[in-house]
Amino acid sequence: MTQQEPGNAAADTDAVGTSPRTPAQRSRTFAGILVNTALANITTSYLWFALTFWLYLETRNVIATGVVGGAYMLLIALSSISFGTLVDRYRKLAVMRFAAGFTLVMFVLSGVMFLLTPAASLLDLGQPWFWVFTLIILIGAVVENLRNIALSTTVTILIEPERRANANGLVGMVQGLMFIVTSLLSGLSVGLLGMGWTIAVALVLTALAAAHLLTLRMPEEVRAAATDAHGGFDLRGSFAAVLAISGLFALIVFSTFNNFIGGVYMALMDPYGLEMFSVEMWGAVFAVGSTGFIIGGALIGRFGLGDNPLRTLLAAVAVMGVLGAVFTLREWAWLYILGIWLYLLLVPFVEAAEQTVIQRVVPLERQGRVFGFAMAFESAAAPVTAFVIAPIAQFWIIPYARSADGATALAPLLGEGTSRGIALVFLVAGIIMIAAALLAFFTPVYRRVSASYAQVAAQTAG
Repeated sequence: MTQQEPGNAAADTDAVGTSPRTPAQRSRTFAGILVNTALANITTSYLWFALTFWLYLETRNVIATGVVGGAYMLLIALSSISFGTLVDRYRKLAVMRFAAGFTLVMFVLSGVMFLLTPAASLLDLGQPWFWVFTLIILIGAVVENLRNIALSTTVTILIEPERRANANGLVGMVQGLMFIVTSLLSGLSVGLLGMGWTIAVALVLTALAAAHLLTLRMPEEVRAAATDAHGGFDLRGSFAAVLAISGLFALIVFSTFNNFIGGVYMALMDPYGLEMFSVEMWGAVFAVGSTGFIIGGALIGRFGLGDNPLRTLLAAVAVMGVLGAVFTLREWAWLYILGIWLYLLLVPFVEAAEQTVIQRVVPLERQGRVFGFAMAFESAAAPVTAFVIAPIAQFWIIPYARSADGATALAPLLGEGTSRGIALVFLVAGIIMIAAALLAFFTPVYRRVSASYAQVAAQTAG
């Protein structure tokens, strides 16, 4: 991937959108990029879900799943500033192609290691082989997220301002499809084919996505926009870009509320589901729940986010806290499935609201770093909770809930069942989420960010 050199006078204006193509043509280009990114995300998530399922089934250890899940989010947090810097400095398609090639190489390495390492050694958490194998897959999956930052900036380049909320809804709908496909196929793949063939399938799909990406063109971006980004890790520039917009840092903090409970789910949702269902059935159950993601994204694509996306974001987070508190109050399969469905219905509203505000108020030449900074900040919340909650749940909460005294004490509130300890963690996390979102409505920062968005929207319309 090489930085684009200055071209002729027309290109040197560094304006994006120098092509005379119609909005319909630009929308078709965006659709091609969106479909390609969807295939890449599906493949990465397919292998990632499979790794998580395989690990828990082989070890029955929630610490291991919590550490792996937390490590994934921690790597995203550590790398997102660099990702945002690269997106600002280089053409978006070039960035996407680099990410696709890198991920393919890492998945090839994971396959080779799986073939060469004895199963007993690979599953021994006390030896380095499992952690090296997991880290290779994690790095490949994390680098693929570079494409998601680039995708957010292509919305700004290709979609008219008044339609960006709808486009972000379509992004959420595609992510919902990713959850459905990967959760269903990952469970079936691990249960029926095993981890080796799962890696092979991921390799084929990753190669197809990389090949398709080479066929896409985006003439609206004749060269990378002029930017003040420097090096490969422009933390100072990223922070300055965020602080340049009044209240933008607070918006990122608001979005982080959602990731607090996300870290709890990361550590404990799969163990809860796998205690209730077989691995094949759990994949199918999560696929059904994930249809909520598609419907939520479709609703945004059709109706948008209203005149104040920030208000929509906070309302969605508050409701998600309610759902997180109640969907495991009893160990009932229908309650768990319904709670997952409603929770995922709201996730696109939170993500699309933040993206829409950033795309409206931040100049394109700084958007990569702002999206990267937001991803880093928000992702850091999940591994903190995952790393803390998993050991606490494994060594104290779950054993207490399964003891005679603990089961008796929790029964009036949480009913009976083998996973009442996990349910207690979900209940407390949900209550904290509700309180955080409701308090945010009354802050001066909320009013300031809402007013800034309205002002910029009015200027754009004018």
